[in-house]
Amino acid sequence: MFDHIGFGVTNLAESKAFYLQALQPLGVEIAMEGPYGLGLGRNGKPSLWMSETKERPAHLHLAFVADTREQVDAFYAAALAAGGKDNGAPGIRPHYHANYYGAFVLDPDGHNVEAVCHSPG
Repeated sequence: MFDHIGFGVTNLAESKAFYLQALQPLGVEIAMEGPYGLGLGRNGKPSLWMSETKERPAHLHLAFVADTREQVDAFYAAALAAGGKDNGAPGIRPHYHANYYGAFVLDPDGHNVEAVCHSPG
């Protein structure tokens, strides 16, 4: 539905380190970087843009596709190791649908970052 998303962060270096480590299990890496900010994505295509701002950004919910439940687990562990704060351990969320397996962490700015797999276990 979208080509890319961009948002402000209060410390670009801190957010860069967090997202690179947290999203590495999902195959996300730096696609572009310059004075305008940082673009992360897969296969060289920037899908998630960040730029530093002096404003305190409004909190977002960012959900990333995981191909397997193991990737959700790996995302959660990597995000916590990168300094994220727990906002919901990996598990089934039946109130969304029977196969919704997700994990949630808060990034350095308090954004709710999720990895989700919709496939049966």
